[in-house]
Amino acid sequence: MNSRPLTARIRSLRLLLLDVDGVLTDGKIYIGPGGFELKSFHVHDGLGIKLLEEAGIRVGFLSNRKSPLVARRARELGVKIVQTGLADKVEAYEKLKRKLRLQDDEVGYVGDDIPDLDLLKKVGVPFAVRGAPPKLVRAALYTTRRRGGEGAVREIAELILREFSKSHPSERKKRRI
Repeated sequence: MNSRPLTARIRSLRLLLLDVDGVLTDGKIYIGPGGFELKSFHVHDGLGIKLLEEAGIRVGFLSNRKSPLVARRARELGVKIVQTGLADKVEAYEKLKRKLRLQDDEVGYVGDDIPDLDLLKKVGVPFAVRGAPPKLVRAALYTTRRRGGEGAVREIAELILREFSKSHPSERKKRRI
């Protein structure tokens, strides 16, 4: 793994990928009669995502589960990178990285559970949410104080934006992919 400090790695970010269940939500999935599904997304996370996009950091969602609610939330936030129903997140990540012409050190990922571990080990800036298993916490450079679905993404967005505010404005414009 790259030995650069967290602050230097954050300044290299051009794309932040997010797991959905357990990161953007609290991990609970409510299924009613006829398969009716509900998830809860925190409004603070949504604003954090919009602020990242405005600062030139693309945001994307990667999820093992397929859910129309994820696609709807992505549309509401203007998130264009949405991949759901993934059997292998690392494979999807590698394809996405090639398509966007990015290197590992230009990508961050936020995970909450064991299926995220391999991807956390690949990206340049790995994040875990509070309550993640110890293996994930050890693989992450930063673990949030907030839990998934309770503003963890906003916390990460604020951390990233603080580092970007220290960068020269012309450097921020170059980050957009």
